[in-house]
Amino acid sequence: MELLCRLTTIGALPVLQVSGEIDLATLPTFRDHLARTVAQHAGVTVFVDLDGVTALDDTGLGMLLGAAGRARATGGDLVVVCTDDRLVHRFSVTGLDRAVAVRPSLHV
Repeated sequence: MELLCRLTTIGALPVLQVSGEIDLATLPTFRDHLARTVAQHAGVTVFVDLDGVTALDDTGLGMLLGAAGRARATGGDLVVVCTDDRLVHRFSVTGLDRAVAVRPSLHV
């Protein structure tokens, strides 16, 4: 399956909207968009909307953690936006939600 990443701004918030599967085949696309988004918005909280993601492997989780670290190194942060119960449960089981904020919307 294809991975689509689109950077938008909602209000003043940079939001990387992601849809499709994040796996070994699509990881380069995800990594590039994520890194570019964090670099372009240094010192700002970046939101990564994963509501359109149908699969997320362990390497994708690692990419989110790495991007959060890079964002924090410049005074910003990274927040995952996700309402998919399956993914939210995975974030809890893996501990991602203890390292990166996971919210059901941009406004919580």
